[in-house]
Amino acid sequence: MPEAHGLCDLHCHLLPGVDDGAKTLEDSLAMARALVSLGFGTVAPSPHNRPEYASRADAEARLSELRAALQSAGVPLELAVNAENFLFDDHLFEHLGTPSARTLGVGAYLLVEAPYTAPVPALPQMVFRMKLKGVTPLIAHPERCLEFERPGRAAEAVRAGARLQLDIGALIGRYGPTAKKVARTLLDDGLYAVGATDLHSPIGAEDWVGRSLEALSKQVGEREYLALMRDRPLRLLRGETLES
Repeated sequence: MPEAHGLCDLHCHLLPGVDDGAKTLEDSLAMARALVSLGFGTVAPSPHNRPEYASRADAEARLSELRAALQSAGVPLELAVNAENFLFDDHLFEHLGTPSARTLGVGAYLLVEAPYTAPVPALPQMVFRMKLKGVTPLIAHPERCLEFERPGRAAEAVRAGARLQLDIGALIGRYGPTAKKVARTLLDDGLYAVGATDLHSPIGAEDWVGRSLEALSKQVGEREYLALMRDRPLRLLRGETLES
């Protein structure tokens, strides 16, 4: 794995007590330390935007608290705003283009997840509707979703204007052989815009994230590794467009 600093993670459940990620502030700090040790300098914690989890106001309060705790503990990790939105949320489209939308960074991108086991036949149309609202969808962990097991479906989503985010843990088999195979195929095809950890817990974090980063670097080489894990994520945070 190349020596790299300033990596950027756009999918990480780092905020304490808001969803199925970090349970306590101590968990959050342990996760943050693991990420820093692996070269990360920026994280956009992505709490689930679902009714069963914490509200936006609560998530924003936890973000502020964690920023203060990181500074107090001397952990050099910058935090940015984000949320993981569900593609089939009844209110997703009505909120796009309004202050209610829980977008990434400055707001040009929206992290969304597709259902794991259900098809999404209207995916290109959904991407088009988001683009009309001025937002580009960043689709989380497509390799773990049934829809993207269909040959050509990921490329179709990218052609429609979406960006794809690799869950790097798939490369070491954390989600089974099918997700691993799909992830490696989409990497070979150059369809991922960025990589991310989708880290939920401090348990074994430094080990498995480190091994995942090594697997990614080995498959794509140093230049693309840095593009996936540093350069393009930072550009998305700033709302910049990516080359096709």
